[in-house]
Amino acid sequence: MSAFERAFGRAPAGVWAAPGRVNLIGEYTDINEGWVLPLALPHTVRVAAAPREDGRLRLHRGEDPATGWAEGGVEGADGWAAYPSGVLWALRAEGYAVGGADLQVDGDVPMGAGLSSSAALECAVALALDGLYGLGLSRQEVARICRRAENDFVGVPCGIMDQMASMCCEDGRALHLDTRELTWRQVPLRLEEAGLRLVVVDTRVRHALGDGAYAARRAGCEAGAHALGVRSLRDVPHGRLADVLELLPDPAVRGLVRHVVAENERVRQVVALLDAGDVRAAGPVLTAGHASLRDDFGVSCPELDLAVATANEAGAAGARMTGAGFGGSAVALVDERQVGAVTQAVRAAFARAGYGEPGVFTATASAGARRVA
Repeated sequence: MSAFERAFGRAPAGVWAAPGRVNLIGEYTDINEGWVLPLALPHTVRVAAAPREDGRLRLHRGEDPATGWAEGGVEGADGWAAYPSGVLWALRAEGYAVGGADLQVDGDVPMGAGLSSSAALECAVALALDGLYGLGLSRQEVARICRRAENDFVGVPCGIMDQMASMCCEDGRALHLDTRELTWRQVPLRLEEAGLRLVVVDTRVRHALGDGAYAARRAGCEAGAHALGVRSLRDVPHGRLADVLELLPDPAVRGLVRHVVAENERVRQVVALLDAGDVRAAGPVLTAGHASLRDDFGVSCPELDLAVATANEAGAAGARMTGAGFGGSAVALVDERQVGAVTQAVRAAFARAGYGEPGVFTATASAGARRVA
């Protein structure tokens, strides 16, 4: 008997899954209509679902039918239930005839690790509701609706990268996404051919993005764009960055602008290197991106800095924090023969610093959201 049947006393109509993501390069560029390069993880959030006639969401998470219950609906919800509720709200706000559902949620995307567990949950729920009610949504439309749910219902002013990655990534490829035009290209990620692995270090430092720090940086970026007379920081040419910074008197805004404009250029550089088959040369670009996020954007933390520095000292080709920061995860390009040494070095460094033991795993570029049963 499935967890859905134990919780709801009937069989589900289907099961849908959506992956988390690692962003290889391009952090905080999506909230500035720039370019990003994420890949989907093999880790997914899975949603088993069946329709309800009362228009409500009845939610259950985990294996124990006695615990893990939540109610959802368009009136509001809190905690993890806000994400499915936000998807239902956004669909109805856009005129889709969608009813209620019983939803059983499980999965293995670490929550709060900067690997987009929230976007994976949103996308899996949206696919489930699309499947239950025959809405005919495209992958791009699912991503857009899920971002609206997170922005306007949950209250996190995120960009669209996470939802697009969860919906549109492919096996063995990174998604080179233009977040203004919503056009993309699948870029082969030939890690094994280069003798490399992508190692993720989950610091297990959790940070809630709704507490204002994320929104403050987005507002700072918007202030910088306004001061420069452009629609968004995407429109500032990298070749004019030094001149542009002279026009900004606020040092905090200067740092935000410097990061975003340079990060868009780093995305271009990494894509060119992947196209040329020179994956290893992307390592220093990742490390430069981390320094920018730490020093100019101010979104790193001691645990992330230690993970990145230790991985590089232990022989990684390059490393950086990934995701919104303030905690969460770092990612490193590591020679396949040195994965064990890098893992041990990071764990030992955390122990010496008195931090909790980090989670460490290798990531492979995987497929986007799909129906699985």
